[in-house]
This record gives sequence, structure tokens and C-alpha cells, in this order.
Amino acid sequence: MKSPDRRASRAAAGAVAVRGGGRSRRAAPPIVAISVGCPSGVGPEVAVAGAASVENVRCVLVGDEAILRRAARLVRVAARRLVVVDGSAAIEQLAPGEVGVWAGSTRLSRPSAFGRPEAEEGAAQLAWIDTATDLVRKGVAAALVTGPASKHAIATSGAPGSADFLGHTEHLGRRLRAREVTMAFASGKLVTALVTTHVPLREVPEAVNPREVARAAVWLARLLSDLGREKPRVAVAALNPHAGEGGLLGDEEQLRIAPGIRLASRRLARSGLAAELTGPVGAETAFRLAARGALDGVVAMYHDQATIPSKLLGFGEAVNVTLGLPIVRTSVDHGTAYDLAGTGRADPRGMREAIALAAQLAAAR
Repeated sequence: MKSPDRRASRAAAGAVAVRGGGRSRRAAPPIVAISVGCPSGVGPEVAVAGAASVENVRCVLVGDEAILRRAARLVRVAARRLVVVDGSAAIEQLAPGEVGVWAGSTRLSRPSAFGRPEAEEGAAQLAWIDTATDLVRKGVAAALVTGPASKHAIATSGAPGSADFLGHTEHLGRRLRAREVTMAFASGKLVTALVTTHVPLREVPEAVNPREVARAAVWLARLLSDLGREKPRVAVAALNPHAGEGGLLGDEEQLRIAPGIRLASRRLARSGLAAELTGPVGAETAFRLAARGALDGVVAMYHDQATIPSKLLGFGEAVNVTLGLPIVRTSVDHGTAYDLAGTGRADPRGMREAIALAAQLAAAR
């Protein structure tokens, strides 16, 4: 059976039919908590616009209320549609078209300047991420969506725990005590997962090892299964040009990646998930085959090996997914875009896709 079209499945994410009492009824739309990202960037604008336009999902924005109302004016969302909520009961009462604003969000002492985050904005971003995460962990929301944050503003803010902040993936893994986490990107044309994330390029060869390769491959196969692939076809990309050319251009493929593929195959077999793993495959070949539909996903060895093809093929609609967490977390695939902040021209498609995919994955769980 062919995999369902992702856009169709995302559109129906919040309208799942359930049975009870001999009759079919519609499940309540899932609740998604959204940390809005850097208040000096486009995060609040795309968060408000995305939440106001997505269907069959109830959204709760975690961020400064005044900043969000400023963003609503910029993106022409009526002020009355933003409703302050303080608990599950208030969220349940949101009418169609209304967007919740979490009353417990950390507030700023003054309006942030577009494009110029200071320490207070960095600390607030981290607090909003943690608050939104806790809403999901406590069962108030079904999934977490994160807006574009400034790693530098957070890391230099002086807030507790901020100095070690390298990105959402690493932070959420620590905060939620996940045994292993994997960064992935999903769009209609490409789904890819990363072996290494935010590490300097010179450190990548040492960081690539069989255990990490297996982790990324296993979680990518699970994601593809949740997206409807019955037997996911996954290629594991090489690190070196031409897959190392038999050791002439490097031996990581033989010593690190191939053993990782074998380990992943054993893990998948034990879990009962059928998947086809191939590799190591030259990265340019793996991504070309995936783009034309001959593969369902690609495991990349390092950050830009994944994000360059992902953004070329699906910028504006690709969704960052953190796999391996005890909660569902998705995010936009773009940054703070300080040059667009305050203009109202930031494209909210990525946020809409992130919200819809979060709802879909929550339903799959």
C-alpha cells in the first residue's frame, strides 16, 4: 500500500474519528503548546499567524502577552482572537478561531527591540521553552512546538542553565532526561535525521560512531512508520566523498558507519519494525534518490549535510522534529530572521506545518 499524502494526513491531524457507545464521534482537537521564540525576531509573528490559521488544533502560545498582541497587529490577526488562558478548563473553552495565550508566561519589563535581543530576552526565551515543555509533560497539551530562538541570546543571558544551551534538541534531551535524542527534518520531499547536531565540523569524524549511527537510523525509521510508511526505505549517508572510496578517502565508512547500520538493523528487528537500511551511500546519491522518491529517508552524518538539501527541497515547509523524547516536539526550520522582524512579512507556513505535524505525531502515539 502506498504511503498517504503527508499534506492530507496533516490536515486531518486534529479530526480523528473515535468510537463509543456504538456510534462514531469526532475527537476533540488536540492541544499544542507553542513557545514563541525570540521576541526580537519573527517568532511571535509566525507563531500568532500560524496558530490563527491552522485548523483542527487548539493552540496555546507561551510568551509575553504584550509582545504577542504587537505581533497580532503586525500580521493582522484580530486582538479578540488572543485569549488568556490559565489551565485546561480555559483551554477547553477556546472557541474555533481563538488562540490561547498562557497566563503563566514570563513577562518582559519593556517591549523588546526588533533585531536586538538583550539578556532579558534571552532569559525569557529559555523560560518560555521550559514552560511550554512542562505544559506537555503535565498533560495540559499533547505536543510542543518551538519558535525560532536565538542560541546566543539564551547562552549569554545569565539565566540558570543557559550557559550550556546549544539548541532545543540538546536542552530538551537534558531537561526531559531522554536516553537518546535525534534531530530530524521532515517535508513532503525529504525526511532526514542527523547523527551529529551542533558540533564543530572538525569534531564530526570522532563523534560519528556505531552507536550514534544506529540511534539516528532507528529513530528515523520510527518516524517514517508514524508518517505512514509500512516498510521504510532508509539510506545511511557516508561521511567522506564517494563513501570513502574503499578507504582511500577515509575509513569512517568501514569502521564506524557500516557497524552502526548493522546495529540499527538488530535494534529494529528486536522492536518488530520492518525497515530497509542501505549504506553507507555517498551523500549526494542518497539525497538525490530520496528527492525523486526512491527512498523514504536519509541518515546524515552532520548538520549541514542534512540541512542544505532539506532547505533546498522544502524551505518554508520543512519541520524540525526531535525524536526520542517522551513528548512530541516539532519546530520551524528557520531562524530568528531579525531583518524581517517587525515587518509582518515573515512566512508562517513553516509554523503551520510544525503545528499540524505535531498534532499528527501526537495522534500516532
